[in-house]
Amino acid sequence: MKQVFIKDGKTSEVKKIEVNEEELDNYTTILELLLKIREEREPSLVLRYSCRMALCGSCGMIINGRPRLACLTKVKDLGDKIMIEPLRNLPSIRGLVPDLKPFFAKYRSVTPFLVADDEQESPTAPYSQTDEQVKRYLQFNYCIQCGLCYSACPIVATNPKFPGPAAINVAYRYAADSRDRNKQRILKLDTPDGVWSCRIAGSCSMVCPKGVDPSLSIQLVKSSLLKR
Repeated sequence: MKQVFIKDGKTSEVKKIEVNEEELDNYTTILELLLKIREEREPSLVLRYSCRMALCGSCGMIINGRPRLACLTKVKDLGDKIMIEPLRNLPSIRGLVPDLKPFFAKYRSVTPFLVADDEQESPTAPYSQTDEQVKRYLQFNYCIQCGLCYSACPIVATNPKFPGPAAINVAYRYAADSRDRNKQRILKLDTPDGVWSCRIAGSCSMVCPKGVDPSLSIQLVKSSLLKR
C-alpha cells in the first residue's frame, strides 16, 4: 500500500491518500498517479501538465523533497510514502500549481532571444555556423523553462533580486551564439545581486531534467566577465 501525501500550496493543507500497489505497474509515473487520484478519489485536486513527455516542463513539483517533473518520475523508484508539494521559491495559485510569473519575469529580463544586426535582418544568403560555433551554446539550449532549478536554488530563496539559474543560463546561451549582437546582456548580470550572488551550490544542475547544467553556464558567465 502506497501512502501519498499531497500538499496544497495555497492552504498548506496536506491530504493523505492510500493507493493499492496492485493498481500500479513499473511504468506508472507520478503524473499518472495524480490523475488517477483526481479521477477516482479527489476531484478537487489541482495540478498543471501538458505534454506528458518531459518536453513542456509544465508538471514540475516537489516529490519527496526534490524538484522533479511528475511525468518523468516513476512511482516504483520512490518509497512507500510519497510527499508531493508545489515548487518552492514561488507563490502558489492553488493545489500543486505554482505562480510562475516571477520566474518568467526574470527570464525575460535577460533578453532571451537573438538580437541580429542589419545584415541578418535582411539576409541575402543563409547565415551559417560552424560545428564548433554551435557546440559553444548547444547544451544550454535544451532548457525547457520548467522552473526546477529556480525552485532548488538556495540563493533564489534568500535573495529575491537574484535572476536565478535559468535566466543566467539563457543569457549565456545567446551571448555564446556567434549570430547574436547584444553586448549588454551579460554586462547586466555583472552586479552583486546578479551572477556574483551565486555560491556554486550546484543544486540547479542536480535537478535539471534535461542535463543543461546551469551551474556551468553561470561559471562561464563569471569567466566571461572577468576576462573582459
